[in-house]
Amino acid sequence: MSRAEMDQIDSSFFAKSLLSMGQTMSTANVIMQLANPAVGYGVAHSTVESGRLDRHPIKRARTTASYLAVAAMGTADDRRRFRQAVNRQHAQVRSRDDSPVEYNAMNPELQLWVAACLYIGWEDIYERVHGPLVGAERETFYQQGKVVGTTLQMPAEMWPADRDRFQAYWDEQVGRIEISDEIRDFLLNIANFGYAHRFIQQRYGPTKYRRTVGYLPEPFRTALRVPWSAADQQWFDAYIERQVQLERRKPLWLSQLMFRALLWDTRLRNRFGRPLV
Repeated sequence: MSRAEMDQIDSSFFAKSLLSMGQTMSTANVIMQLANPAVGYGVAHSTVESGRLDRHPIKRARTTASYLAVAAMGTADDRRRFRQAVNRQHAQVRSRDDSPVEYNAMNPELQLWVAACLYIGWEDIYERVHGPLVGAERETFYQQGKVVGTTLQMPAEMWPADRDRFQAYWDEQVGRIEISDEIRDFLLNIANFGYAHRFIQQRYGPTKYRRTVGYLPEPFRTALRVPWSAADQQWFDAYIERQVQLERRKPLWLSQLMFRALLWDTRLRNRFGRPLV
């Protein structure tokens, strides 16, 4: 499949996973991505100052959400332009001789892992709100989900052929996750608003941390070395139930409003020659 053909992928069904509820799990998904050591050190040691997660969290969150909006709702031209902008940043993210692990942000294998984490997250959100994906619907959703990788430099053929093979890939990769002390400190600082003003950290940090850990699958909690009690799970289940009920009462257009606004913002930035990322 050519790059132009990949950009034409229909993602209308997958786009239904772009719900406002998904914003609450974004930090957990970042932790999942960075549990791959090459991705973790690539982000933590990035020399691209404007894109650093710990120093520009709001900008980084906007960029990631814009990427998802473009991937799932954008046109082929939107995807092409955003890919070019991201590539200019990724091309600068490479390991040095003294780096703990070797990494290169343009590595398609790493992009596949990041795309897989994003897919798992959005599948999780979709099923919590709309119920289990089964049969042909499950496969259609999965095939459209490849757009989160092909909007970068991941070749379409790298996406596992079907949802069952994806599960095998996922299980294998999860078995390899590893979070060093350095990356753990980096991630926990993000999880509890450690980069924010002291008032924000004290007022909202504990809830954000608990919510973030709650969204993590157990292998990632173990790798992050964080406690999680039955009381924590009970709190998280109640939180999720409230969020799901709120999401189900919203019309889809309202739930997707932020993503549509970001897609419009991306197009406006492109029109006036402003950076997309």
